[in-house]
Amino acid sequence: MKRLLVLGVGNLLLTDDGVGVHAVQDLGREEEWDLEKVDFMDGATFTQDIFYIFQRYELVLVLDTVKGGREPGTVYRFTEENLRDNYQQRLSLHDIDLLDSLKMAELLGNKPQLLVIGMEPLTISDWSMELSAPIREKYPKFLEAARREIRALLA
Repeated sequence: MKRLLVLGVGNLLLTDDGVGVHAVQDLGREEEWDLEKVDFMDGATFTQDIFYIFQRYELVLVLDTVKGGREPGTVYRFTEENLRDNYQQRLSLHDIDLLDSLKMAELLGNKPQLLVIGMEPLTISDWSMELSAPIREKYPKFLEAARREIRALLA
């Protein structure tokens, strides 16, 4: 069993909805990571269908778009408990599907700890594979938040 799965979630075709997928692709190319301990995976929008993959990990860090009503580019951090205990924190359909996947993984015998690093989008309804200008500008901050979390989880 590996220590950590970094899972990028979203739709690359819908502008900022793909920020998690862009991030997992960029982070996965970095040479800093011990690939004996961490995997980077593009989960696209199949968050409810990948519960069986969770069997192989102690921890899952999800990178995703999170609609929280703040300024585009705002970075959020949530634990599974935040998402479950506070209905207002259920900010994304992806996150709700992930909670269902965790429950299914638990029924199969292994429920990893879940953390979410999310970014407030400007738009998730425009057809484009490019991030919007405000998200591109703050994207390095999102990557750095993810790097800090990965380092902490692998320590």
